[in-house]
Amino acid sequence: MSDAAVTVRLARPEDYDAWLPLWLGYNAFYGREGATAPAERITRLTWSRFFEALEPMECLVAEADGRLIGLAHLIYHRNTMLEGCTCYLQDLFAAPEARGRGVGRALIEALYARAKALGAQRVYWHTHETNAQARLLYDRVAAHGGFLLYRKDL
Repeated sequence: MSDAAVTVRLARPEDYDAWLPLWLGYNAFYGREGATAPAERITRLTWSRFFEALEPMECLVAEADGRLIGLAHLIYHRNTMLEGCTCYLQDLFAAPEARGRGVGRALIEALYARAKALGAQRVYWHTHETNAQARLLYDRVAAHGGFLLYRKDL
């Protein structure tokens, strides 16, 4: 991969085939592959939501040399502590061969600008405690709030 500039933009419906390997790579990174990978219907549903006007979801993609090398999935929602909306960065992923080129930072800076333009007052995300490489970046571009995540699948 060359050192071509990384650009970030909103995904377009025709990006599906280029987005899919990134989505599958993201899920594999977190151990969701093979039998535990998201079902194809969930993948297609997720993709379709990025383009439905009433869905509070968006997909940003990073591009270099004419190919997609990263993704960021955003979900906007209300917050009881803020007047404006909040933007949750649900998924962030850079292709392994593109890591170390500023793809993650470019996606985060673009999502900050996008969220602000849409009236969001805060951006937040979670990562696994073992994701040391990503946490090096996250510690430079945001503040750790100290909260632990609890969940129960229903």
